[in-house]
Amino acid sequence: MKQPQITLYGIPNCDTVKKARVWFSERSLEYVFHDFKKQGISLEQLRVWCETLGVDQVLNRKGTTWRALTPNQQENANDFDSALQLMQEHTSLIKRPVVAWSYGDAPKLTVGFSPVIWAQHCNS
Repeated sequence: MKQPQITLYGIPNCDTVKKARVWFSERSLEYVFHDFKKQGISLEQLRVWCETLGVDQVLNRKGTTWRALTPNQQENANDFDSALQLMQEHTSLIKRPVVAWSYGDAPKLTVGFSPVIWAQHCNS
């Protein structure tokens, strides 16, 4: 069974991302780590994620970064393009980790640490 190409998107000091990295390492699964803080994220990538998963799956409205936004910024996040712009400017607004599982075609996407779902991707 061929391992998918895995790209893990997140922030290194995020506890959930740390758990994800340990999970992959314990299973000797190779992955590419994309650090939002250092590498940023393109509007095009965010658009694909939000069109595929929905803005509510990608935009973290519960974290400290969200609470630090002005009420006007939070209200603007109800608009699709404005939400993308906010997430690009404040990458901590993106739920973590986002994982792209590529089997040679368009990648399948997951958000959050999901060992059961991840195991299905690794065994498919």
